[in-house]
Amino acid sequence: MKTIKYGVVSTAQVVPRFIEGVRLSEHGEVIAVSSRTLSAAQKFADKHQIPKAYGSHEALYADRDIDVIYIATYNKGHFPEAKKALLAGKHVLLEKPFTLTAAEAKELFAIAKQHHLFLMEAQKSVFLPLTALIKEVVESDEIGDILSVDSVTAYASVAHISWFKDLDAGGGTVHFMLPYALSYLQYIFGAKITSYSGISDMVAGEADMQAKVLLKFDTGVLANVFLTTKIGLDKVMTIQGTKGKLVIPEFWRAKKATLYDLSGHVLRELHAAFDSDFIAEVKHVNQMILSGALESPIMTEEMTVSGVQVMDGLYQSWQQAG
Repeated sequence: MKTIKYGVVSTAQVVPRFIEGVRLSEHGEVIAVSSRTLSAAQKFADKHQIPKAYGSHEALYADRDIDVIYIATYNKGHFPEAKKALLAGKHVLLEKPFTLTAAEAKELFAIAKQHHLFLMEAQKSVFLPLTALIKEVVESDEIGDILSVDSVTAYASVAHISWFKDLDAGGGTVHFMLPYALSYLQYIFGAKITSYSGISDMVAGEADMQAKVLLKFDTGVLANVFLTTKIGLDKVMTIQGTKGKLVIPEFWRAKKATLYDLSGHVLRELHAAFDSDFIAEVKHVNQMILSGALESPIMTEEMTVSGVQVMDGLYQSWQQAG
């Protein structure tokens, strides 16, 4: 069977973990990496045993051996780089946040369809082995009808991200942290977001350092998502049902979850191990491209566009409130 050959745009912190996922997948191989300078790309390629290095992203897109481009640039770079890759005839796996505006997201999917190319937002959390088990619990009657979700994502230090406070660059807690919850909840509930609202500490000229977002789904489920960089808290999602609750630590990379009854007694634990939190996502992309699919049936265009619309709408409302 054919091996899917990846080109990687950026040498960001997340990239080595992605490369590991590709190498552990059954039909994937990273054959090239690009950076803003050839020296940086070559240094990274040598360290991670990647055959080719390019000093420009355009040179990477022109490589005829590459099947799919994984884009992990800074957030504002997602749209222009994905557009260039698609127009160069490459399939694209684009890191979250997919784009900064809904219009950009829709344009990328339109280009992909026009050129018969596969395009997907990189949302590894929906592909984790544990996520499938959680979706089964949610769809069963084990914890009853689902009423609400409370989710906390907290990172006390983002100093290593030089542009985190730069809203124009795609900084802020909503851009960085909210995409995981938006896709994860839509997927496990099989539901659409029907309304949303939020508050943040955003001040003029800077991105948000913490935010609280409220979501309503067409199933009636209400979700409260708290995002912060101001304090280190337990990163936990709690799904509350009429018969019990499901508690998931760090849902975006979880290997374990616990079910409780209404009295707080443990009903059972869910366990699902993995060697890399990227491997299941990469296997899915490989399968999609090998089968000739143009859209993932799991991480769909509709889910991605809906998530971007929420983020875009929140930032527009906060900026207008000024």
